[in-house]
This record gives sequence, structure tokens and C-alpha cells, in this order.
Amino acid sequence: MSGSGLAGVLEARRAEVEAALLRVLPPEGSDPKGLAAAMRYSTLAGGKRIRPVLALLSADVAGKGTVLPPAGEMAEAVSALELFHTYSLIHDDLPCMDDDALRRGKPTCHVVFGEAMALLAGDSLQALGFEILATRPRGDAWAGRRAAAVAMTAGAIGLEGMAGGQALDLMATNAPAAADAPALLRKIHALKTGRLLRVSVELGAVLAGAPAAVLAAAGRYGESLGLLFQIADDILDVTQESATLGKTAGKDAEQHKLTYPNLFGLDGARKELERALAATLDAARGLEGEPGVLAALAEYVARRDR
Repeated sequence: MSGSGLAGVLEARRAEVEAALLRVLPPEGSDPKGLAAAMRYSTLAGGKRIRPVLALLSADVAGKGTVLPPAGEMAEAVSALELFHTYSLIHDDLPCMDDDALRRGKPTCHVVFGEAMALLAGDSLQALGFEILATRPRGDAWAGRRAAAVAMTAGAIGLEGMAGGQALDLMATNAPAAADAPALLRKIHALKTGRLLRVSVELGAVLAGAPAAVLAAAGRYGESLGLLFQIADDILDVTQESATLGKTAGKDAEQHKLTYPNLFGLDGARKELERALAATLDAARGLEGEPGVLAALAEYVARRDR
């Protein structure tokens, strides 16, 4: 698939997700006004919506020969991934975590609404995400798929997922170099960022009713893509300006975080990126057969500039 072809697919899917988010978020002016406004501010601040878009693309690939839920219901279900992602960003930016003032090119949630309201906004987005997953697609026919979606996503954001990865990241920050630093770094990335990307691919396959073998292939692709995404993100943090990234550039180095450039140097990190890309393309072939949209997405993730 050409770059322009992928761009068109991503934009069409992103539009579906944006429309779904407007349907599931509390309407503008909802009470409590400060909390609802904070939820909407952070969720609607922009972004590529890569996680829900990835779920929709996965459903297309993994759901061949199955009965798919209605398109609007599917978009609402996977929009939960963006709610989970946004809640994690709000919490990551808090002073007790990464203490960042810029996200998606705008002041972070706690800068605008205060720390307490930002914390509540993150909590509320997580709760709303599970409410959406538990109720979409609507109807008894999809109950089994909904239950599987809730269980797998809960695992991806808790102790063995995002929260666990963030805890390891905090413990590794400013810590003395360890002999097992490469393994620890991979584990941090696999949990903190990779787990939600992996579950995005798996969620699309589950909601599409894919068989176990296809679901396993989806997990392998998602896991490889998650590592690729984070290595690219580490490199961008040291090669791009804040205005391009939409967040504070150089923050990882400033906070002495364990990252690929910090551990391997920039050239070494780029070599790791190429290895991760090759592994992701191989996993994409295992899911798609011939190179298609998932392989093109891997190339896009590796070459993106923000």
C-alpha cells in the first residue's frame, strides 16, 4: 500500500473515531461542569487516534468471513481505547509523575483545570471506557465479545500493563545503570506503551469474532508494533522540537529516564528501530498474508516525525 493510500485509510478511520468520541463523551456543559470540561478538553485535544484506528483496521483483517458488528457500534466500542489512552496521558503529566506542562501542543489538563480535577478526569475517562466496552456493540448477540473485550483491556491497563510499566519507569528514573538494563527497558516499553497497542489489535480481532489462531497472530503483531512505536518515540524525543512533537522535547534525557537513545546512543537506537520494524513486518505477514495496511502502518510508525 502506498503512503497516500495509507493516509486516506487512516483519515477515514480517524473520522469514524472522532464522531464516535463525540457521541460517547459527556455533552458540552454537562455537570459537574469542571469535570466534564476537563474530560472533553483532554480527549478532544487532537492526536492521531492510532489505538482505535488500529482496532478498526485489525477487525477488517481478522474479521474476514465473520459477522461484524454495525460500523457505528464498532467505532464506539473501540473509542474506549482513546479514553483509556487519554486517561493515562492526564495521569502521566501530573506533577507526581512526569510533571509536564504540554501535551498535543496545548497546556496539560492539570495546568488548565488543577491537579485534583485532572486526577478526577482521568479516573472518569477510565470508568467511561469500561462502560462503553461493556455496552457496545449493543444486543445479546455480542455479549460474549463484549465480555472478552472488557477482560483483555482491563489486563492491559493495570498491574501487568500500563500502570505496571509506569511504576517500573518511575523506579528506573535516576537509578544507577543495571546489568539487565536492556531487558528492563524492553519490559517497561512492553507494559507502559506496548500493552495498550497490542490490546488494540487484539480488541479489533475479538470484536470481529476472529478464531483463536487469528487472535494469536493479532497479539504477535500488536506486541511487535508496540515496541516499534516506543523506540520511535524515544528517538523523536531527542531529535525533534517541542513544537513538532506537541509535547516537551528532551524531557526523557532531562529526567534521566531509561530510553533507547540513553542506553544505546542515537545510532544504536536507530539500529534497534530497524530490527523492531523487521519483526513487525514479519508479524504483519503472519496476520495479513500479503503485505497490506498493517505492514504499511508499521512503516508509518517507524518513519513518523511526531
